[in-house]
Amino acid sequence: MKITLISGAASGLGKEFAKLYFKDNNNLLLIDIDIDGLNKLKEELEKENKNNLTIDIYKIDLTSLTELNKLKDYIISKSYFINNLVNSAGFGDREDFIKMDINKEISLTNLNCNALLYLTHLVIKDMVKNKEGHIINVSSIAGFMSGPFMSTYHASKAYVLLLSESIGYEVKKDNVKVLTLCPGPFNSNFVKLAHNDYTFKKIKPLEASKVALLAYKASIKGKKLLITGFKNKLTIFILRLFPRSLIVKVSAKTMKEDA
Repeated sequence: MKITLISGAASGLGKEFAKLYFKDNNNLLLIDIDIDGLNKLKEELEKENKNNLTIDIYKIDLTSLTELNKLKDYIISKSYFINNLVNSAGFGDREDFIKMDINKEISLTNLNCNALLYLTHLVIKDMVKNKEGHIINVSSIAGFMSGPFMSTYHASKAYVLLLSESIGYEVKKDNVKVLTLCPGPFNSNFVKLAHNDYTFKKIKPLEASKVALLAYKASIKGKKLLITGFKNKLTIFILRLFPRSLIVKVSAKTMKEDA
């Protein structure tokens, strides 16, 4: 059975992706640690399920390799062919590097980097075999620059950007499309979890539904990179014109008032 796998599907961007793929008649495998959120979304989608689509939910801690391996076994047992993958699970944390909780930062890199790596590797072999597949890996405009006081998050999103570009090049001959989504701020629980009100109170965020729709359309078209918003695209272009030492300084000022 062809099915779309979406991580972080219980809320925010992942939830909006789930609605879009469902509307376009895709079976869904929705995964998240928030089982209540998954159940609520499933109930919402089932009310509109006129085409008898499969809506499968699976609770998982994506920071755990053991649980990722169990998910792999589950997918095999169900004979699922993941023809669409959306890696949207992730979080950020704004904190001075020397003050940060290292256990939290390890969880961040496990979720933002290692879980994405695992899931992409898990599904891509069948995609190549079947000459069919679309992957959306959620990075950020943060992945284009250093981020003092939010260093781990910026580094994790740079990892996603570089990994996705490399994988996309390797599999392009096999009709597998890898899109790296690099949004700016959008409405979600991210700001609350990242403790980064200082930065985001100055910026008008997009709606998560808008970001998901732009990415969904870009993925269907086979695009490799999507930076949402004209100002964000302009910012990333301008970064090429200035020395990295200046970019780091400006980035720091956007994170912390006394930087």
